Amino acid sequence: MKHTIKTLLLAVVAATSLQVKAADPIVIGYQTGVDPSKVAQADGAYEKAIGEKLDWRRFNSGADVVTALASGDVQIGNLGSSPLAAATSRKLPLVAFLVAAEINAAEALVVRNGSGIDSPEQLVGKTIATPFVSTSHYSLLGALKHWKIDPSKVKIVNLNPAEINAAWKRGDIDGAFVWSPALGEIKRSGKVLTDAAEVGKWGAPTFEVWVARKDFAEKHPEVLAEFAGVTLEAFADYQANVAKWTADSEQARKIAKLIGANPADVPELLAGSTYPNAGQQVSAELLGGGTAKATARTAEFLKEQKRIPAVLPDYSPYVSADYVRKAQ
Repeated sequence: MKHTIKTLLLAVVAATSLQVKAADPIVIGYQTGVDPSKVAQADGAYEKAIGEKLDWRRFNSGADVVTALASGDVQIGNLGSSPLAAATSRKLPLVAFLVAAEINAAEALVVRNGSGIDSPEQLVGKTIATPFVSTSHYSLLGALKHWKIDPSKVKIVNLNPAEINAAWKRGDIDGAFVWSPALGEIKRSGKVLTDAAEVGKWGAPTFEVWVARKDFAEKHPEVLAEFAGVTLEAFADYQANVAKWTADSEQARKIAKLIGANPADVPELLAGSTYPNAGQQVSAELLGGGTAKATARTAEFLKEQKRIPAVLPDYSPYVSADYVRKAQ
């Protein structure tokens, strides 16, 4: 009888633990940028590898993800280099554990047909939208600096990608610096004036990272390692099968459904970024040192633009290659 009671008590404890576990999933904040890991997300590959319930929450901008991370509502989030620099400059306890993308043509400044903008100088007096403190915002300011155009002479408005799409259709804006799926839509009736790749060559490169709250990372390093491993597998699959990821492929359809894009735009948008493999991730160019230095340079630019009050002497405490190494 005692054995039976003990067994029942253990069963009750186990069931209670499972209920608590089920009630408290790991919350992950993602954005609408197109990248190979969206296929793994759609397939439930992260849940299978981590063995936990995951609550995927979609955000319109990195600034919104930062707010959710700061509040504790989100444990893992996807950020661009500009919101990463802004957040860490304010000493928000985050750790960037994976470079999600090095942005090239995946973000661009598109001007509307009929806006009268054929050259950078004609941006003066025009209304250009971008999500503030995003990588696109950073690229827009970098482009204006390169063109020697005072940002105050351009009406820069803060709109998230969905709002940009709507404002574009109404004719409320003359152009926008943004990412997918809005980018794919506005390019249909506009032309690209520049993109993140070109702005990067002018001295303002941008990238995306996966970050975690430091308290979560310290308690659950295995979760970040598994997360990194699934993401890197998705990158490798894409690199090995680029020709097969066509507009009518299953991969394109899954990505399009997840982020609300047109499958026809997916191949071009995927090609607009590069996705570092495990060796590149842990190298001195990225998580081994370069990412922290790039974050510092971004912070210096943001301070120059009066977007943040101060720059930290060292950003390396906010970047770690340990989790990718564990994934390997």
